[in-house]
Amino acid sequence: MLILAIDTALDACAAGVLDTKASRLIAQESLPMKRGHAEALMPLIARVMKESGVAFAALDRIAVTTGPGSFTGLRVGLSAARGIALAANKPVVGVTTLTAYAAPLVSENGPQPVIAAIDARHDHVYFQAVGGNGTTLIRPRVAPIEEALAASRFGAPHLVGNAAKILADRWPAQALPPVAVDPQPAPDITWVAWLGAAVSPNTAPARPYYLRAPDAKPTRDLLQKAAQPSAP
Repeated sequence: MLILAIDTALDACAAGVLDTKASRLIAQESLPMKRGHAEALMPLIARVMKESGVAFAALDRIAVTTGPGSFTGLRVGLSAARGIALAANKPVVGVTTLTAYAAPLVSENGPQPVIAAIDARHDHVYFQAVGGNGTTLIRPRVAPIEEALAASRFGAPHLVGNAAKILADRWPAQALPPVAVDPQPAPDITWVAWLGAAVSPNTAPARPYYLRAPDAKPTRDLLQKAAQPSAP
């Protein structure tokens, strides 16, 4: 299976082409960035596809991160993935950023729980906790940091994500300390690709996984004005 993986959810613009028969990414590129994903993504995908030697028509599917993350970044990646899928007549699947963060640790970490956390600002995080064997301990949610720290009851965890250090700095003194802290600014595109190979388009749709509404919302006056018919 040949899979084009795309990630613009957080502080990177990344793409890669996975060849599952070869068990490796045959091309990949990741640029650290907080803004500018819209301008960077399509040229980056073009470079990755050229390096891979794979035509868009030869792809089996497209995988893209769905969030949680930057509202703007998510729209950029999802729009690109859907557009490529439509043009190439290929299925597109979604992979959550929290799952992409946790997946490589679940495969390596054995009995240690894994807490994947993303900075949601305003003293909140998006997070989920899983056991070393991948079982769900706490489902994905957005919550105050104090609520995330309560996951220390599951034992010494591996903290991963761009909020991993935030949790580590406030980890309860009476709890077992984290076994490791990986403050990755974005998931590894390799794992976005492998997860994209593992899921089904029927159960992993490529649509935003926000966990909360946008910070900016139209005011009631603006909504009422928009609903009024325009003058002739």
